[in-house]
Amino acid sequence: MIDAPSANPLQQLMALWQQNRLAEALAKVEELLPGAPQQPVIHELRAAILAQCGRSDDAAAAYGQLVEKSPADSRLRVRFGNALRAAGQTRACIEAYRHAAILQPELGEAWCSLANLKTYRFTETEIRQMQAQVEQHNVGRESEVAFHFALGRALGDENDYAQSFAHYRSGNALWRSGLTYNSAATSAFVGRCIDVFTPAFFHGDRARGQEIAAPIFVVGLPRAGSTLVEQILAAHPLVEGAGELPEIMSITAEIDRATGGRYPETLGSFSETAFQRLAQRYLDRGQIYRRLGRPHFVDKMPNNFAHVGLIRRMFPDAKVIDVRRGAMACCFANFAHHFPRGQQFAYDLQELALYYADYVRIMAHWDAVLPGKVYRLQYERLIENPEAEIRALLAFLGLPFEPSCLRFFEAERPVRSASSEQVRRPIFRDSLEFWRHYEPWLGALHEHLGDLAES
Repeated sequence: MIDAPSANPLQQLMALWQQNRLAEALAKVEELLPGAPQQPVIHELRAAILAQCGRSDDAAAAYGQLVEKSPADSRLRVRFGNALRAAGQTRACIEAYRHAAILQPELGEAWCSLANLKTYRFTETEIRQMQAQVEQHNVGRESEVAFHFALGRALGDENDYAQSFAHYRSGNALWRSGLTYNSAATSAFVGRCIDVFTPAFFHGDRARGQEIAAPIFVVGLPRAGSTLVEQILAAHPLVEGAGELPEIMSITAEIDRATGGRYPETLGSFSETAFQRLAQRYLDRGQIYRRLGRPHFVDKMPNNFAHVGLIRRMFPDAKVIDVRRGAMACCFANFAHHFPRGQQFAYDLQELALYYADYVRIMAHWDAVLPGKVYRLQYERLIENPEAEIRALLAFLGLPFEPSCLRFFEAERPVRSASSEQVRRPIFRDSLEFWRHYEPWLGALHEHLGDLAES
């Protein structure tokens, strides 16, 4: 319990933060600041909480102050760069990452952060520096993985696709060796969801006595275009982009722990009042991500695709958008990106294919049991004909068309995903077929995708 007498204030703060109780964590850290001028950990936690809340400008300012006090701390400069990136300060972000790499050349995270910008081009000198670090094999597993992903990106930009893929393959294999992901467990979970979420399960979803404002959920696989869709919607004057809210995942994890692994089966015993309480908890915890006072907001946590059934019981009027990208392009984009945490399915081509198939399988189930409730937006069609697709999307959401949605790249808002730089530019088509440069080495992916490979 965080309020136990034995818990000191710092332990209480850490517990609040780890439980995603961000509003309470922020209040607690502000309470502790006056008495902790010489405790860097409190100030670093404040900066981290601000960043997680989406207050990117404030986070960048907080990290900037920390960097001034500890100018030789390379990892702190990376965090500073992350906050600057989310705030849209790309040039300052690049300088922060580069400074970190100069301070500590063996810190792979700094180089990989530059690569993850997707718009940064490494110089020949920088490529040689990274190659030298990898060849030494003494930078530690995390940094070695990061260097491989950075070199994969750098050499791909130089059209050396064979060496680029070799680095992606090495980085993925090395990271996968430290994970415990089980694709069979994922498939079994999807099967259990299909068994639980029958049409009868949703029969009472209109029984609630009072209406609760429903969010807009954008789901799908990472690297499928969800950030672009959120940016388009956030350009609408009635919609706020809240980012990837962790709350649905937290709710399902808590239910699973409390019932000995019986999520989703245990939901069958939940009353409408219980679902309503979960909905209110979600809204209360998510309020800290909202600052514009707009009537609608977007939660773009991709992994929520597995929990559409729960979402629809919590919010019977929820709008769910499935952003889907072609299987080969989407899977390769995941394979070529090193995620800071989670997404453990993304580090093996066979596991990627199986995960994509499970995603398609459960989305087909939602289509069957919730007909017309999930809107499928094909990424490739959005890129080729943005105005028509945006008009159709807004019509599904019951929103009037706004020309500002076509100029989404002008919206000034924090973006914390891997596509932060890309969505600040007009729509471009370069990435649609980029994966084909790597096709000679994607045989395992194509094989295990089967017919889905042509989707």
